[in-house]
Amino acid sequence: MAEKQKESKKIVRVFSLASFLNDLGSDMIYPVWPLFVTTILGANMSVLGFIDGLGNAIVSISQAVSGYLSDKMRKRKMFIWLGYLFGAISRIGYGLSTVWQHLIPFRVLDRFGKMRGAPRDAMIADVSTRKDRGRNFGLLRTMDNLGAVCGILICILFFNVLGYKKLFFLAAIPSIIGVLLILTFIKERKTERLYKGFSLKDLSRNFKLFLFLSALFASGSFSYSFLLVYAKEFGFKISFIPVLYLVFTATASLMALPFGKLADRFSRKSILILSYIFFGLMCVGFPIIKTQSGIILLFVLYGLHKASIEPVQRTFVSELSPVDCRASALGTFKMIVGLCALPASFIAGLLWDNIGMFAPFYFSAVLSVLAIILMLFVKE
Repeated sequence: MAEKQKESKKIVRVFSLASFLNDLGSDMIYPVWPLFVTTILGANMSVLGFIDGLGNAIVSISQAVSGYLSDKMRKRKMFIWLGYLFGAISRIGYGLSTVWQHLIPFRVLDRFGKMRGAPRDAMIADVSTRKDRGRNFGLLRTMDNLGAVCGILICILFFNVLGYKKLFFLAAIPSIIGVLLILTFIKERKTERLYKGFSLKDLSRNFKLFLFLSALFASGSFSYSFLLVYAKEFGFKISFIPVLYLVFTATASLMALPFGKLADRFSRKSILILSYIFFGLMCVGFPIIKTQSGIILLFVLYGLHKASIEPVQRTFVSELSPVDCRASALGTFKMIVGLCALPASFIAGLLWDNIGMFAPFYFSAVLSVLAIILMLFVKE
């Protein structure tokens, strides 16, 4: 029993370190990605939106496909290390691109790298118990966000020295190290269970209700880009905008593990309701608060929302899903919620342009309230 616990802890730690490294690399690119696409490669904003939108759609689909295949083949590891490898190759491809059209296949490959998510989450759920599952997903998310914080800082500090292409090449290295970590330290767990297939009929009414309310909430969960644009319109200097991005990312990094532990100690349901409350309060706060210090606190609130929803949502889904098709259920959940999130920013943009800059905040606040009400009927 002690040996099994030791192996479980090792798996969680290796995945957490690999996740840190991958996000370190990806967020070295993120702050300069829009400028690279539009300024260096000459694309317009529509092209940038198309490339990023295509990537988001592929992420959603790849999660469901990899989850299903992982359950059917009874293999998790290959999807995880291949996912990190795809991320590394794509960044090298970005660095070699000379026109924006070159970015498309590498963007597709990059987003297909997200296929690691459902099998990895299923593997963590498999080696965890109800007493530590929230903590383990919280640790994973903490390392995700910590890697993002470090990546942004590296970009800010070294971009003027390295330039775009060298920065992209450098960003590939952490993910390659992540691949080596997975191949070296993670062992596939053998199982004799037969795969009976997966369909939505296999999910309980309780799971379907949670899936519906999560999709509803995701429909109003617009991109943080709107928060940054609002801050710029409010009067923050452009040079300070990346600091606001760091504020909520660092908050999410610091608080993901504590929220995961709280979910283990109390309940998954209560922490998820709290996450919806955080988002709703943030949405109401932006139209009301008129000071820069207040706006900064709202970015902290957004970070608290991200810290509380991401690890606990994974924990809850893994526990509501059938054990034999856990990766399929996780992947399907991520696909449906992800596809619902795709038009969220588009809807927010239409409301912003046609009604006013506060309209998307009020719209999302209403959806937050609806999600809270529906969550009261979900059984834990």
